[in-house]
Amino acid sequence: MKVLVGLSGGVDSSVAALILKKQGYDVIGATMSIWGKDGLAVAEGKHNACYGPDEKEDIEAAKNLANQLGIPYHVVDCVTKYEDIVISNFKKEYLQGHTPNPCVWCNALIKFGVLPEIARLNGVEFDKFATGHYAKVEEENGRFLLKRGIAPHKDQSYFLYRLKQEQLKNIILPLGNYTKDQIRQIAKENGLQAADKPDSQDFYGGDYNELLNVEDKIGNIVNTEGKVLGTHKGIWNYTIGQRKGLGVSASEALYVLELRKETNEVVVGFADKTFKKSLIANDLNWIAIDGLKEARKCQAKIRSTQQPVDVEIRPIGENQVEVIFDDMQKSIAIGQSAVFYDGDVVLGGGVIESVK
Repeated sequence: MKVLVGLSGGVDSSVAALILKKQGYDVIGATMSIWGKDGLAVAEGKHNACYGPDEKEDIEAAKNLANQLGIPYHVVDCVTKYEDIVISNFKKEYLQGHTPNPCVWCNALIKFGVLPEIARLNGVEFDKFATGHYAKVEEENGRFLLKRGIAPHKDQSYFLYRLKQEQLKNIILPLGNYTKDQIRQIAKENGLQAADKPDSQDFYGGDYNELLNVEDKIGNIVNTEGKVLGTHKGIWNYTIGQRKGLGVSASEALYVLELRKETNEVVVGFADKTFKKSLIANDLNWIAIDGLKEARKCQAKIRSTQQPVDVEIRPIGENQVEVIFDDMQKSIAIGQSAVFYDGDVVLGGGVIESVK
């Protein structure tokens, strides 16, 4: 069986390719090229991100790995699609005062969509597509399930919840039963150059304003009573729950509670105001079930680094659910994803539309 492996130049995808080769698969390497802003220089010391000018170094690292493993290697031009899908969504959401998650859209639409599609159009023949994500895909009763990886703090199923059945049945995730330490050890034992390479820390290594490319829009920073405490240069410079760099002070620490596009206001308040009981999520994608017909208890994550917490989810409209938390949650950001779990199984998820 021929397997196309998405290579990033990092240790995870490198070991994924190695494992598959040792398992007897006919492995082919491919890296998606997504950086198309050659005139934009990311500030020094801000590299080590998925999207940035050091992509050339990552491609070179991936090429060297392919040579080391003795596998064919291809660079797949995904620049235009990435700009049209991921960057445009990122810009639109931020300018509305939302906090998008570019990695979620990139995985579903680019990495597991455009990359293998363009590779095939370019004449690369393969049966399955693989990546170095820490998650698992298993077939049960004709349905392909996405499950959490065994390492709780490295599990990446949150980023993959938008994958469709057609995608899941054609992918292999070799790292789901490994910890990060085990992967680095395998890389060292096999002399892979990426063994000690740091993980990517963010989707973009520079100032987000470089990507947004908009003029300052002066507005007010207000408290929950509407009192003006200061001014800002654009609501997109703030995120829900932000505490530092607000430029205003009070008797105790202030946090960003809300970003109001309509009035161009940043609303701040004390820590007790950051906790919420429920949210509405829309634009749902279900994996383990055929939609939500009635209320059910399960677990949910509202950010990638969080461990799942107990919730009840209720269908409230077409492609919408209400999520009610057993314990109030801090700093829920509109635009992020709420992903639902039944133990280790990803039920599905959606985009956070509002918070109550």
